[in-house]
Amino acid sequence: MPNIERPAPPRSGHESPEFGQAVSVHTSPHPHRVAVLVYDGVKLLDVAGPAEVFAEANRCGADYQIVLLSPTGAGVASSIGTKISVDGDAGSEPAPDTFLVAGGDIYPRTAIARDLVEATGTLATRSARVGSIRVEPDSIYVRDGTTYTSAGVSAGIDLALALVEEDHGPDLTRDVARRLVVYLQRAGGQSQFSAPLQGPPPRTPALRRIVDLVTADPAGKHSLAELAGHLNVSPRHLTRLFRTELSTTPAQYVELVRFDMAKALLDQGHNATQAASLAGFPSYESLRRVFVRELSMSPAACQRRFGTAHRADAG
Repeated sequence: MPNIERPAPPRSGHESPEFGQAVSVHTSPHPHRVAVLVYDGVKLLDVAGPAEVFAEANRCGADYQIVLLSPTGAGVASSIGTKISVDGDAGSEPAPDTFLVAGGDIYPRTAIARDLVEATGTLATRSARVGSIRVEPDSIYVRDGTTYTSAGVSAGIDLALALVEEDHGPDLTRDVARRLVVYLQRAGGQSQFSAPLQGPPPRTPALRRIVDLVTADPAGKHSLAELAGHLNVSPRHLTRLFRTELSTTPAQYVELVRFDMAKALLDQGHNATQAASLAGFPSYESLRRVFVRELSMSPAACQRRFGTAHRADAG
């Protein structure tokens, strides 16, 4: 496999801002230094995606310097076997403005090597802000002070765009997103998928029956009393089952199943009113409220943004 060749490491020695201070290259005489920590088995897109965002931002007027570091300073092999050359080891990096830890499929199934743990700690302590992958897999990205995490893979691009926007504002970031043909912002703190529809099926056979019933016919009559009646249990007992195994209520589960169905109907070309009716929502307004809550956009906006190409062709 070919190497990913990188230029000689840029000059260092600039002073790092206070921890937590947003860095703007417009006001700093020094480039904004982005250090990315890589290791054997690293996900290549977790490295290349954010790096391309910062590189594209430079073409739009920003001034980022990207350095790849490994725990030992030796080159590494990515998850697909591509060799990645690096600029140095973690100890050689004085004080990056932004420090990113790329993700890898081998974790958390295997123990993390001590040198990788130590390198991460060293760089995180020295950096003004830190970003990494997969703390909350169903969120695009989340932020806690100066620490950011993304859901992984392409969501690292969203995270990098958020960092560029923090540094340079929405106008430059919009240009970067347009050049990369990605959305400027997906709802960072919102779930990509309806949470009850992810993960393994319920352990309780009775609850699995109800889940299968709802998903097979989202638009059916699924009031709490009717669902409990299918099992000959009390509504209170059914609610307890949902709370225990799915961390939701029967009504919320039904609503999210209908929400997912409505999204699929919109993608197929139905208008929002049709999607609401076919998915079992009592009105368009009730569908709109769920879309705004889950995606921070209306059904019509969702259809415009995520509609499939074949639907446009069919129109």
